[in-house]
Amino acid sequence: MENQKHLQPFFFILSLAMLGNIPLSLAKEVIQIPVGVILDLNSSVGAIAESCMTTALLDFYAKHAHYQTKLHLLTRDSADDIVTAASEAWHMIKKENVQAIIGPQRSAEAKFVIELGRKTKVPIISFSATSPSLSPSHSPFFIRTAFDDSAQVKAIAAIIEAYGWLEVVLVYEDTDYGNGLIPYLVDAFQDVGARVPNRSAISLFSSDAKILRELGRLNSTSTRIFLVHMTASLGSKFFILAKKIGMMKEGYAWIVTEGLSTLLDPVSSEAMDSMEGVLGVRPHIPMTKYLEDFMIRWKKPKKMTAGLNLFGLWAYDTVWALAMALEKGCQGSSSLTAVKRQTQM
Repeated sequence: MENQKHLQPFFFILSLAMLGNIPLSLAKEVIQIPVGVILDLNSSVGAIAESCMTTALLDFYAKHAHYQTKLHLLTRDSADDIVTAASEAWHMIKKENVQAIIGPQRSAEAKFVIELGRKTKVPIISFSATSPSLSPSHSPFFIRTAFDDSAQVKAIAAIIEAYGWLEVVLVYEDTDYGNGLIPYLVDAFQDVGARVPNRSAISLFSSDAKILRELGRLNSTSTRIFLVHMTASLGSKFFILAKKIGMMKEGYAWIVTEGLSTLLDPVSSEAMDSMEGVLGVRPHIPMTKYLEDFMIRWKKPKKMTAGLNLFGLWAYDTVWALAMALEKGCQGSSSLTAVKRQTQM
């Protein structure tokens, strides 16, 4: 949002340099800069992010009508498939000559697209691939405009310590996103005197029957404190089944990580009902006048019915950051050959 005040703890300022041979000072027409966008458009995160990015473009260039550069977003659907995401990225880099790619949406998809970006020197900018296994320090062309998941572990550990819990069972989805956070959680729990006696990795493709069997196994152990690290699609199904076998009643304690607590609004009412009493953590965003106005516009009838979420706000700010950086960096041309990242704390 304006001035990005609500994202200051982790907002990235992009500085683009060494850009081709078209002097903008001599250009009379606006230079269109092609930028790829890869999302799972059938998911709530993808649909909301696409809408927020479209709105961001309109808002940004209404406020900066004098700019000589303009982002031209080319949106592609990954269809929640790693191969499709990589294929679309490769096509846009080679055929559409995109100067950067926003996305892809999921950590497993981003892993391969980041490698394509490294090899072709095209920046990959992610607002939603939050797994700590994806590190900007390992690739100069990967930029994350969100917290990585490890940022939340101290807050979760503080909850464990405050309640005096000594054992916590970890339940997580068996993906790059799910597995990437586990070592950080184990270390954080050890720091507050808690141990992890048991853990359960659940596949995204697990049937209800298989999840019920795993819940039965967990219920047969003595520990009644559970930390769940899943995305909304699996997490909502998981909690509905946990309630079905009586694990959401008094005597059990459940904590969810940011990935699920952030996306509670779009999930079904049945899932919400099953999660009554669950503790969760999520980043705090101070309410500004600009953010308040944006949320009012979002709720208008022409907008989608799904609730605005944190990833939508990050997507919005990612477009603003990239648009500002391109205008600032394009002193000599419209062709991106290098990207530098600075962090404003």
